[in-house]
Amino acid sequence: MNFENYQSFIFPLIIVIFFGYRIYRFKMIKNKLPLLLKEGAILIDVRSKGEYESGHNPLSMNIPLDLLNSESNKLDKAKTILLCCASGTRSGIAVGILKKNGFKNVLNAGPWSNTLG
Repeated sequence: MNFENYQSFIFPLIIVIFFGYRIYRFKMIKNKLPLLLKEGAILIDVRSKGEYESGHNPLSMNIPLDLLNSESNKLDKAKTILLCCASGTRSGIAVGILKKNGFKNVLNAGPWSNTLG
């Protein structure tokens, strides 16, 4: 087999590695969640108000992604911020927003259901 034969496997392999790592990170944060919350971490659900009202972690607060930039000044930069949403994509974007605004301890907890016991 030459290199051209392997090219068709590179992109799917990258996708598998990406999602595998993402799932691994979400599971690691899920395992640490009780301790992080006990230590004072803030859990923020960045889904829309309607999505949040349809189900959420009772320890979370709702700040929709489109309001996060303007509402971030109300959050304590010294605390660990855990972000969740429906799939982990919006919370991943939220991590970038908060880091851009000077937050140091920001984690993507993935899907909000991942934050439940």
